[in-house]
Amino acid sequence: MRLTMILYSMIATALAGSAVIAVLTMGYDTLWPIVGAAAVGAAVALPVSWLVAREIS
Repeated sequence: MRLTMILYSMIATALAGSAVIAVLTMGYDTLWPIVGAAAVGAAVALPVSWLVAREIS
């Protein structure tokens, strides 16, 4: 669990940032699409970090 949380801090940042950049590239430059993209990126990062931690261990 500890490794998962350490990985989550890095993976969530990368996925949320990528999602925000994708939303901005598509032309959605208001608050809610940006916040939504960041939230989706953070939510998707949890299972991804768990899978990566499982493969490392």
